[in-house]
Amino acid sequence: MRGKLRTCLHSASDGVRWQYAEVPHDLQHTMANNTFGHAFRVTTFGESHGPGVGCVIDGCPPGMPLDRAAIAAFLARRRPGQSKLVTPRDEEDAPEFLSGLDTETGQTLGTPIAILVRNQDQRSGSYSEWWHTYRPSHADFGYDAKYGIRAWQGGGRSSARETVGRVAAGAVAEQVLTSRFPGIRICAWVERVHHVDGRSIIDPLTVTRDQVDAHPTRCPHPATAAAMETAILDAKKNGDSLGGYIRLIVHGLPPGLGEPVFDKLDALLAQAFLSLPACKGIEVGSGFSGAELSGLEHNDHYAWHNGVMTTDTNRSGGVQGGISNGMPLDLRLVFKPTATVLKPQASADDAGNNVELQAKGRHDPCVLPRAVPIVEAMTALVLVDCWLRQRGQVGDPWPGLLGPLRKEGQ
Repeated sequence: MRGKLRTCLHSASDGVRWQYAEVPHDLQHTMANNTFGHAFRVTTFGESHGPGVGCVIDGCPPGMPLDRAAIAAFLARRRPGQSKLVTPRDEEDAPEFLSGLDTETGQTLGTPIAILVRNQDQRSGSYSEWWHTYRPSHADFGYDAKYGIRAWQGGGRSSARETVGRVAAGAVAEQVLTSRFPGIRICAWVERVHHVDGRSIIDPLTVTRDQVDAHPTRCPHPATAAAMETAILDAKKNGDSLGGYIRLIVHGLPPGLGEPVFDKLDALLAQAFLSLPACKGIEVGSGFSGAELSGLEHNDHYAWHNGVMTTDTNRSGGVQGGISNGMPLDLRLVFKPTATVLKPQASADDAGNNVELQAKGRHDPCVLPRAVPIVEAMTALVLVDCWLRQRGQVGDPWPGLLGPLRKEGQ
């Protein structure tokens, strides 16, 4: 019904009764927000226990050879069942490319790229005994409060299963980005799990993806990784879960990306990361510790080196005024403990009763190891979108790529 919103009045044994409410005209086409980006636009689709999940990418430049094996490898880094530290849900997560690629050369056509990943190991029965009960710190009540209906099997789109589409799109974005800027290197890793903290031990500027992926915790420091593994397995044994920090460094980012007011580069990254399940905060550069310094102590001093602008410190985290300055992008993300724990908890149901919930099912005792490639994917999506917007507005190359604006003696 055009201009009307169907809402649930009551769910009873004799069926569901609905009422229709007027929807303001200016909201009729803006209510759903499953699309991210401006020039490089990504729409994700699918529910955790539905037939499949995936994405549609609009705005990918044409004529670019796309390495589909690399996309599959990126997806494999976030897939469930890869170690004893994550959910045992057994998904192959093999991408199917439905459109947007030339069938002979594999090059992008410039048309929408649709990627599908089929779900294979759903077990909705694990949720059937308590689907009327709201799981503590989950999105169940929020979805009911907003829509009057929800996909209770596995949490629907509030599940981290939704991020499959983000990772597939991010893998494409990274290839587009590095085809123009070969020196860009996006690297995230687990820096802390609960009380096990590697911040003082890990040199953030030397970490590589190979080092990160060498251990199932995705911590690049072997001794710290072993301590994290023990902490996660202990929590899992006790039916509990743990949170922590992910650190992100982007090397080789050119200056000039990001818009100066509402679409600042750090603001776009914050939106991207806070849209991830379980992410509760970010720091850019010095972050909250910057409040402990004075201005004289905190400022990053500029210096030209061989025609390239640098700063002697990087407390700004590579972003000043919302625009990249050519220094490494440096962020820290905070992830809360997984909300599903396997011990009885007080909760409430959708009939107005306060009840006790004993959750079941397969869940990550710590989301951090599998969140690392998701963080890298969202970073690539933000950066490729910023580059394409910059290219469209100013051209490429733009002033920041050409060295000093004023020649000596002018």
